[in-house]
Amino acid sequence: MRIRSLQCLVASTSWLLFFAGPLYAQTGPTEREQELEKMVRDLIGHVQKLEDRVDQLEAEKGNGARLKALEENVEQIKKDKPPAENSAEWQKIKEWVNDGSTLRARWKDGLRLDSMDESISLKIGGRMQYDWAYFTQNSGLEKRIGSDLVNDSEFRRTRFYISGNVTDRMEFKTQYDFSGGDADFKDVYFGLKKLPYVGNLRIGQFKEPFGLEELTSSNDITFLERSLANTFTPSRNAGFMIHNSSKDKRMTWATGIFRQTDSFGDGLGGRDYNVTARVTGLPIYKDKGRKLLHLGLAYTHQNYEGNRIRFRERPESHLAPRFVDTGMFTAQYGDIIGTEIAYVDGPLSVQGEYVYARMEGSDAFIKDSEFWAASLQASYFLTGEHRPYKTSNGTFGHVKPKQNWGKDGGEGAWELAARYSYLTLNDGWVKGGRLKDLTLGMNWYLNPNLRMMWNYIYADAAKEGYANIFQWRFQFSF
Repeated sequence: MRIRSLQCLVASTSWLLFFAGPLYAQTGPTEREQELEKMVRDLIGHVQKLEDRVDQLEAEKGNGARLKALEENVEQIKKDKPPAENSAEWQKIKEWVNDGSTLRARWKDGLRLDSMDESISLKIGGRMQYDWAYFTQNSGLEKRIGSDLVNDSEFRRTRFYISGNVTDRMEFKTQYDFSGGDADFKDVYFGLKKLPYVGNLRIGQFKEPFGLEELTSSNDITFLERSLANTFTPSRNAGFMIHNSSKDKRMTWATGIFRQTDSFGDGLGGRDYNVTARVTGLPIYKDKGRKLLHLGLAYTHQNYEGNRIRFRERPESHLAPRFVDTGMFTAQYGDIIGTEIAYVDGPLSVQGEYVYARMEGSDAFIKDSEFWAASLQASYFLTGEHRPYKTSNGTFGHVKPKQNWGKDGGEGAWELAARYSYLTLNDGWVKGGRLKDLTLGMNWYLNPNLRMMWNYIYADAAKEGYANIFQWRFQFSF
């Protein structure tokens, strides 16, 4: 009503000014007439604003009506009774739920797809590891390696995979690594499970059963890089492996035959093959792994096509060049033995490995050569977590903080660690060098998917020189 009155007032005033215009056009408007004209313009502006507000209120009233209709629909749904248990509609729902091809999606530190009857389980995941490194070295080391150490950064690993069980008797995994600019195989296999006598059979490209640190995922190792004891570890090759664990999960064993292959699983031909086996045991296992003692023994026999082999190693930094190198030397085959020990007592963890390698020579000058490497490390969780252990394959698993960072004031999990490792590649005519590494580390697990790592390494290449290495890693995995 008020808006209409204002509209009438404005209209009347406007007409008054219109007819009065010719009258004062000749003599010019008075001051009072100018004020009146300004007042009319202001009134017109206020009326327009009021009309806009009325339109807005009418629109909100329409939304309220729609909201009320939705609320009525919800109430009706609540009143509706579910279908009878034996009705056709209920049978359709039951068939859909029990259908083995029906999958449900969920997040459990990664994307999971599971069938309702649990016969099919799939996981889609990946990892990204981005590293920085800063180096200093003395002149002796610079002379040995032939260049100055260059500060650098890299994507250490960028992997994507899909894995799972197609049935309760078959597993598979397909994983590719895109770091370095191409796509390399990093586990491409399928397997048969619960076979009589042998247990499980795996076929494809995957890690040979050798070494506790090597078989532990790079997502879960304590330091940025594995120790010098990994110099002789065969890692991934293509082949066949049978593996199993005891009923009480206190013992595991695995053995297989493998072709020495390139990054795409293609064999190198000839006599390049390995026979590898590993056995582990848990003399102590309490409180779901919060306290345990792990013992392991592994062996691999390797044949070399062309009777030539080479060993070389970096100082536990992938951005550094190799500090020790035997160069190519003659050997028909090699026998490598690895021993493992690990002890966990709550937040404290101690782990050690010793690896002995013997190469059978093939000429009069270089006969048998013997090398060895060892490492010992310890870590402690300041926030009370412990390193989880996988009883299915005798390795360590993924750390999950008690409280995720940022959630309800949580600080994540903090871990301090130290490691000493030693490698010698000198024996007889082979002079590859010796290397000693002392590594200090700190890890921050923000949540099960995100970790930041800091390492300092003092690398001593015997009498040849030394280097100080500072490293940082940002790791995201799912």
